[in-house]
Amino acid sequence: MKRIAVDVMGGDQGPKAVIDGVLMAREELSDFTFVLYGNEDQMKAHLPENMKQIEIVHTTEEILGEDEPVKSIRQKKDASMVLAAKSVKNGENDALLSLGNTGALLASGIFIVGRIKGIERPALMPVLPVENSDKGLTLLDAGANASCKSKHMVQWAEMGSFYSQSIRHVENPRVALLNNGSEFDKGDELHQEVYQLLSDRPNINFIGNIEGNEVLQGKADVLVADGFSGNVMLKTLEGTASTIMGVLKENLLNNGLKVKVGAGLAKPAFKEISKQFDMAIYGGAVLMGAKAPVIKVHGRGDGRSIYYAFHQVDEMLKQDLVQQVKQAFDKK
Repeated sequence: MKRIAVDVMGGDQGPKAVIDGVLMAREELSDFTFVLYGNEDQMKAHLPENMKQIEIVHTTEEILGEDEPVKSIRQKKDASMVLAAKSVKNGENDALLSLGNTGALLASGIFIVGRIKGIERPALMPVLPVENSDKGLTLLDAGANASCKSKHMVQWAEMGSFYSQSIRHVENPRVALLNNGSEFDKGDELHQEVYQLLSDRPNINFIGNIEGNEVLQGKADVLVADGFSGNVMLKTLEGTASTIMGVLKENLLNNGLKVKVGAGLAKPAFKEISKQFDMAIYGGAVLMGAKAPVIKVHGRGDGRSIYYAFHQVDEMLKQDLVQQVKQAFDKK
């Protein structure tokens, strides 16, 4: 049986969303045991009578969104996230999933679960939807490292390629560098150096720079960015998408009968766009470089988001992705 440690206390909807996701996933993941870490009293109203494949570990503390990441994992030793991470470190469970404080989860992954030997800076890696493709765009780093060195970004390119190939099933993934121009000499010294290093790597299918306006066009399978730029870009895309959808909805529903009729006729097209750019189907953001799968689901995530994240973990364990990365960096 595969065992996944689940921190149920960090999401905006509390334990309900996590347990909804568990109940959806266990129908298909029959070889999974879902070990739920959190306050049992808060879980009771949402737990099913049939507890097949579900275990509960009661905890008395919770890491809050406003808590300082490293300080919180050191001081809140009975927090659901901390105990879940320790269980993975000790080999009791195979992976960790949380909707909680991103910084604290990154700290838990690095300092408790541990990083793979040879990887100096693990990276946060979501998969973004792109135009005319169901493979998505693997982005790293999306915020684990606000500053970094060129060698770190090269390692991220390698790990992103492993993930894209093994989990997203992309043959010979195209790797691009996020930059402020397409020419080789664009950007600061860091990005110029990374460009040259990636160009010289025979094991990386490097296709050059990509600018922000090209990110969702499906030109690359892996996008490498320093953590600051990657995080800003990710949040900008999320905010832009949310704003546009809100404005569209407001205008289509509140501008007279003709507009409403037009909206009704266009509904199939809107559904197709929504389906194509549905981030939930790609699972959560992975802390690449940790010794075991560590998955961050967005705090606003619902049961459906968590359901897909469990399938993501299942694929990572099936493909033994962490071991692939370990073996690759052991050879260096």
